[in-house]
Amino acid sequence: MTADSASAGIGISSGRGRRILGFVRRRPATVVAGLCVILLICTAVFAAWLAPHDPYAQDLLHRLQPPDARHLLGTDDYGRDVLSRIIFGARISLIASLQAVALALILGLPLGIIAGYRGGWVNTLFTRMMDALMSAPSLVLAITIVAVLGSGITNAMVAVGLVMAPRFFRVARASTMDVRGETYIEATVALGATPARTIIRHILPNVMPPIILVISVSLGTAVAAEASLSFLGLGAEAPAASWGSMLSTAASNMQLAPHLVWPPGVMIFLTVLAFTYLGDGARRALTRSGNGSEK
Repeated sequence: MTADSASAGIGISSGRGRRILGFVRRRPATVVAGLCVILLICTAVFAAWLAPHDPYAQDLLHRLQPPDARHLLGTDDYGRDVLSRIIFGARISLIASLQAVALALILGLPLGIIAGYRGGWVNTLFTRMMDALMSAPSLVLAITIVAVLGSGITNAMVAVGLVMAPRFFRVARASTMDVRGETYIEATVALGATPARTIIRHILPNVMPPIILVISVSLGTAVAAEASLSFLGLGAEAPAASWGSMLSTAASNMQLAPHLVWPPGVMIFLTVLAFTYLGDGARRALTRSGNGSEK
C-alpha cells in the first residue's frame, strides 16, 4: 500500500510538472522574463568576450563623453567605457545576488523545515527569532551589519542574506506543516524511518516548489539591495564595475553628463522586473497546477 501511494505521488508530481510547463509556455511575459534572465547570465559568463573595451582602463582626456561610435554608451568620470562596465556589472550583480540568496536559503530552509516538522517549543523559538529579524527595516539592518563587518561586496551580501532569511523560513515552515500530517508521511514514520530520512526523502521535495518561487523573487530583491548598498558606498569597492556604484557616479555628474544615469538604472530595473515576472509566473503556474486548472 505504501509503494502504491509512492507511485501515485510520483505520477501526480509528473502530471503537475507537465501542467506547470504548459502553463508557462502560454504566458508570454514569463517566457520573455526567462529569456531575459538567460541573456543576463550569458552576458555575465562571457563578459570578457562581449565587452568592447577594458572596463577598468582610464582615459582622462575623454572623460564624461556622450555616446559615440567608439563608446556606444559614453564614458564615465575616469574616461572608462560605460558599456563595458555595464557588461561586467552584470557579473557582479548576479554573483552578489546568488551569494545573498544562497545564505538566506542555507539559513531559512533547514530552520523552517525543522520548526514545521517538530512543532512545539522548537517552532516557537525559531519563529520568534525570525520575527525579531523581520521587525527591523531591511535596509537599515543591512547597513548596520555592513558597518559592523566592514564595507565590501561579500559583507554587503551577508547582510542582505540575513535580512532575506526569514522569508525562506516562513515558506519552508508553512509548507512542512501542510504535508507533515499526510498519510504517506505517517506511514513512513510508522515503518521506522528516521526524522532525517523522512525530511529528506518525503518533505523536502514538497517544500522545494514554493522555495524555488521565493528564490526567483529574492534574486531580484538582492540585485536591488546590492545596487542600493553600492550606491551608498557600502557594497562593491572601486574600481569594481557595479551598477549601484555607476549610479552613484552618475548622480555626482548629473549636470555634466546626465546620460550616465540611464544605462545602470535601466539594467537594474529590467533585471529586477525579469526576476519578478519569472517568480510571478512560477507562482501562478504552481497555483493553477495545484488546482488542476489548465487555463
